[in-house]
Amino acid sequence: MRYSTKQILRAAIGLAVVAGFAFTPANAAEKKNFKVAWSIYVGWMPWGYAADSGIVKKWADKYGINIEVKQFNDYVESINQYTAGSFDAVTVTNMDALSIPAAGGVDTTAVIVGDFSNGNDAVILKNKDKLADIKGQNVNLVEFSVSHYLLARALASIGSQEKDLKVVNTSDADMAAAYKTPDVTAVVTWKPIVSTILESPDAHKVFDSSQIPGEIIDLMVVNSAVLKDNPKFAKALVGIWYETLATMKKGTASKEAMAKASGTDLKGFDEQLATTKLFSDPKDAVAFTTGKDLKTTTERVSKFLFEKSLLGKDAKSEGAVGVEFPDKSVFGDKGNIKFRYDATFMKEAADGRL
Repeated sequence: MRYSTKQILRAAIGLAVVAGFAFTPANAAEKKNFKVAWSIYVGWMPWGYAADSGIVKKWADKYGINIEVKQFNDYVESINQYTAGSFDAVTVTNMDALSIPAAGGVDTTAVIVGDFSNGNDAVILKNKDKLADIKGQNVNLVEFSVSHYLLARALASIGSQEKDLKVVNTSDADMAAAYKTPDVTAVVTWKPIVSTILESPDAHKVFDSSQIPGEIIDLMVVNSAVLKDNPKFAKALVGIWYETLATMKKGTASKEAMAKASGTDLKGFDEQLATTKLFSDPKDAVAFTTGKDLKTTTERVSKFLFEKSLLGKDAKSEGAVGVEFPDKSVFGDKGNIKFRYDATFMKEAADGRL
């Protein structure tokens, strides 16, 4: 689960509050004990399995450290806890990493680019089958979420803007039920909610994230100060990740466990995986992270966040928060780099050097 309405409001309104903790991460310097936060979503389920199966302990032992992996049922709370310094690493989307910890002043580094949504997120209309039909409608979605971003990209594809419709902020928990009511005629949401809604004969998918591939990205990020002083932590995380993904190719046992933990069965989990571009091979993750498209995506996401006033109260432009890429180029303010993509450890995995 990525969001609920209450969580979004807390994230949007609470940036200033969170920022109060941002400059005192109790994480700096070399240490032995680390905490990782994760939440339920198809692209992050491997972390729970890794903890339960002993893969986390195996890699932590290899590097002489201890790693605690904690599941949160509240996605934004996991990010807020990371931002406040209570956790060293967290699973998060690219958009939320930029708008919450980075915009809140916490220097954050993406060490694992795990996947991107490739159809998991969709725009659905009732009794209409063309995206242009969305104009003039009320559109139910979780405001300021990746659904909101997807809507913006969908509208741009037909030369339209949000002013041509009305966004109705709706909890993800209420979305499927809301669609069944006569007044709701357009929704933007994600799987498994998408699959449930599309079971209705009047539901038509008119746009999805496969049409903007590589823009809604799922990451494992680490506090940059922690990373600098504790590179072994990142090595262990990357080792854990790729070993766990490898189990998903060797049979169905690990996927069945992940499916059960996420509240579905193997068929339902496979359906979600089918519309998730999971980078099982670290070489593919490195290629994506070092590619030019990521820079373009970062500019688009930053622009959206700036327009929604989600880059902090003092942001003067979409480049207010600097983002550094593996080649050390920077989008935005070079004097305020707070978000970084680092392919170093994924490259070590690809080269068999972990």
